[in-house]
Amino acid sequence: MTALTLDHLSIAVPAVLFGLVIALPLAVVAHRVRVLRGLILGASNVLFTIPSLAFFVLLLPVTGLTRSTAITGLTIYTLVVLIRNTVEGLDSVPAHAREASVAMGSRPLRTLLTVELPLALPVIMAGVRVATVMTISLVSVASYIGYGGLGQLFTDGFQRSYTTPVIAGVVLTLVLAVLADGLLVTVQYLCTPWTRHRTATAAARTKRTVTAGGTTPEEA
Repeated sequence: MTALTLDHLSIAVPAVLFGLVIALPLAVVAHRVRVLRGLILGASNVLFTIPSLAFFVLLLPVTGLTRSTAITGLTIYTLVVLIRNTVEGLDSVPAHAREASVAMGSRPLRTLLTVELPLALPVIMAGVRVATVMTISLVSVASYIGYGGLGQLFTDGFQRSYTTPVIAGVVLTLVLAVLADGLLVTVQYLCTPWTRHRTATAAARTKRTVTAGGTTPEEA
């Protein structure tokens, strides 16, 4: 089980990382060049509609019956989520934040790295979480080309008409997805301290308002 779990991760993790590396520049271009936005988002949507098993088969003449086939196919599937969420995150950055950065003499690349991406991080991380959970579940499909990690338990169970491996594969995949999502939530929490400060400030303001009014939210 340990070997299959590690094999599962060795496919899912690179797929998400490669997808993020590809999605970030494409999303920046889609955000800044409005003419290309529809083209980039549309292309990612079209690729996502191709059935995963068919996609792996189409990649076989190019990448062969290797782990690269599974990683490449899953990387492409992450793009629709990662590109869209990154574009939406960049769109959500307040205009005055960019203007303040430009007024301080920051170049566009510095503004992107120090202002826009950090402020867009919560939305981007939401996309990363969805892409990660989706990829962990789709890795199992790659078992049909011999690289499916925990998906091999499904294949083994189906071939022998034995449900125990199938149930074990489902449970382990679910646990892996939940743990990965929890890890990403923790990473987001550590990387966005300003959101905690904003929440604490809002809570303190609410408390002062309630105290001044002499009532509690329940009484109101």
